[in-house]
Amino acid sequence: MRLYLLALNPTDSVTEGFLPAAARLGLDVTVLTDQPEAHRRVYPDVEILQCDVRDFRAVITRISTHHRPDAVFTNSDHLQTQAALAAAYFGLPGKDWRATLRCKDKAEMRRRLATAGVDTVWSAELTEPVAPGDAPYPCVVKPREGVASEDVVLVDGPEELVTRTKAILERRPGAVLVVEEYLPGDLFTLETLGDGSLRHVLGGFHTELSPPPYFIEERLTFVPAHPEPVVAQVLEQLDALGVGFGACHTEFVVHDGRARIIEVNYRAIGDQCDLLLARLLEIPLFEHILRTHLGDPLPADLGTRRDGAARLEYPCADRAGTLIGAPAATDLTVDGVHLTYRPLRAVGERHELYGTNRDYLGVLRASGTDQPTVDRVVADFLAERRWEIQP
Repeated sequence: MRLYLLALNPTDSVTEGFLPAAARLGLDVTVLTDQPEAHRRVYPDVEILQCDVRDFRAVITRISTHHRPDAVFTNSDHLQTQAALAAAYFGLPGKDWRATLRCKDKAEMRRRLATAGVDTVWSAELTEPVAPGDAPYPCVVKPREGVASEDVVLVDGPEELVTRTKAILERRPGAVLVVEEYLPGDLFTLETLGDGSLRHVLGGFHTELSPPPYFIEERLTFVPAHPEPVVAQVLEQLDALGVGFGACHTEFVVHDGRARIIEVNYRAIGDQCDLLLARLLEIPLFEHILRTHLGDPLPADLGTRRDGAARLEYPCADRAGTLIGAPAATDLTVDGVHLTYRPLRAVGERHELYGTNRDYLGVLRASGTDQPTVDRVVADFLAERRWEIQP
């Protein structure tokens, strides 16, 4: 069976998750990408084809002039609609392209939720640096189709809103920005997996952010089960968006018992959280995701382990400069806690300070069965290591 996998940059999810899962399922994989050489360096034994994957027409043409597809899949935020349209064209299982578009387009997501009567958030689209007269402050400005906290910033007044939007639009010519009311509350995620008829809730994470005005995700702690009323509210909003097939990573805040979606990433959670989730739950997560795109129904019971505890830490750069010292990749077990550390920035690289996830220096994944022990082992690991940046 032939799986077409659409990709931009090589990611850990593909390298350590989906490609090994596809091999275990006996699938022949063809990667379509606009960066073929980068992918060939990472996985030279996989068929890689050049394609303008951001254009669904190019994707359809490339597939139709190659091998017959059995599944079209992507875990990229940017390519969900293209993959959905290609799957629909070839009559294959996949996500509804209308739902992928609603999730990717943050302004359309707000309109859809408001129209469905499940949540109304003040928001407006901007193509020039102006401050809408009815904007509530503080508010958040962000690219309409952005990811990874890129150019997401909290603003306190109209002058700052104009200044921030001007700077973002200069970096992103032709972009459309969304400015929306700031939603207070604790930030969480909900991880779901569905086949279009059945939907499993896999748990979620409690996310700790950097200080304002930026929204860098610095730490995530596993939450085996959110309160049932909270889950019900989030699922109602996902239903309004049409989300129910494959993997979905939803970010939401809870304030006074009310759950309100921040954004929906209609794919598996990234930044190595998916790798941790598969280990923690002890399920073949990546195989399950791929099987849904092959048309296989999910089992009624995934057999997930329920006693897991976990935490992820992202050491971040606090200044611009060259990384001159950092820990190497490490795997070890301490007091029953499994630790995996992976560098995300090479020693010798120079970077600016971005105020986004691009400031990550590495990622530490920790899993065990007791949260206080996990937290202690993680704190000790980080305290014993140094990341040195030379301005």
